[in-house]
Amino acid sequence: MTSETSTGAAAKEASTAENPWPVRTVARKISDWVHRLGTVWVEGQVTQISARPGTQTAFLTMRDPSADVSMSVTCAMRTLRDIEPPLREGASVIVHAKPTFFLGRGTLSLRASEIRAVGVGELLARIERLRKLLAAEGLFAPELKRKLPFLPQGIGLITGRASAAEHDVLVNAQARWPAVRFKVVNTAVQGAQAVPQILKALSTLDDDPTVEVIVIARGGGSVEDLLPFSDEALCRAVSAARTPVVSAIGHEPDTPLLDHVADLRCSTPTDASKRIVPDVKEETQRVRQMRDRGRRALHGWVDTQARLLNQLRSRPALADPLGPIARRADEVGMHRERARRAVLTTLAREQAMIAASKNQLTALGPATTMARGYAVVQFSDAEGNLQVLRSVSEIADGATLRVRVADGAVNAVATLDQPAEEGG
Repeated sequence: MTSETSTGAAAKEASTAENPWPVRTVARKISDWVHRLGTVWVEGQVTQISARPGTQTAFLTMRDPSADVSMSVTCAMRTLRDIEPPLREGASVIVHAKPTFFLGRGTLSLRASEIRAVGVGELLARIERLRKLLAAEGLFAPELKRKLPFLPQGIGLITGRASAAEHDVLVNAQARWPAVRFKVVNTAVQGAQAVPQILKALSTLDDDPTVEVIVIARGGGSVEDLLPFSDEALCRAVSAARTPVVSAIGHEPDTPLLDHVADLRCSTPTDASKRIVPDVKEETQRVRQMRDRGRRALHGWVDTQARLLNQLRSRPALADPLGPIARRADEVGMHRERARRAVLTTLAREQAMIAASKNQLTALGPATTMARGYAVVQFSDAEGNLQVLRSVSEIADGATLRVRVADGAVNAVATLDQPAEEGG
């Protein structure tokens, strides 16, 4: 069949609103596409095993550890029985299977012909590869680690229900600080459901404003049991959390990746309880010591200041503060008296000089001369101003004169005497 023929057939078979396909046709076409995939190798985590006695087929559910995706797997019972050690829920496996689409139910599943359990060495190698990837992205950087509060208002605890880890954290923390408050969220700590439940609990506690520290605790276990704590999704969620996270898995030989991402890594749940809250006895003793140190420091400071005050008080200026003032007052009085005498002497001398000058002016003034019998004769000039008469030629006969004497002035009329003729 040529490409043109196949294109025409496809166009002829295309469904329309007027010519829809029946359900069986759609199911058959989906089945044809699925069967074309052939056999594949699939890796995942077993979350459920259903193998009833007397049946020939076992049913499994496989989950992707890094995503919320799962698929059904069917296999022969003998395939499941041949696995050593026996397969259990939570185990990581590699399955060789063929995708199968069941027309009757419209479901997709994997028909497994071989199932291999992933060994510990392979698991550790995968964890190491993931560790290098996360380290390269900077999720383990020390500068990203947040400091825990000295005394958290509330502590969130994610752990297994009624587990030894929960008991160790609660009992030891309350023994150290009786008023500590916990918000416990019990989850699966191993198996397929561990990661989704821990992620949900982490999100819930991270959104709670009363929770200031989150502790993820478990009492150790095998490498397979601790796989959830090396899950990539969990590591990224812890790194993105706003609340400081403490890892207390309690497994030393093989450290889960959670220990590297968490803000604080504790070797055991008991160690976590010692790191997240202070010891009330130690803090009380520390407060008592600080109070004693403060008291001694205060007493020493007071003693030092008292000695300084005593030294200041013993100085002459403070021992007799009024003495210097009195002495200075006497000096001020003496200088004031000297200034007064100097001013009076200066005034007397100046007054005598003024009196002498006054006497000189009086002796030289016209009033003294007139007192001896002299007079001053004045006449009015053309402009009406009084002028002292110095010559008879300055006035005419009959001019009005003003004669000043010692005790007043009189007016007179001038009569000119004719000069005597020569030889007469």
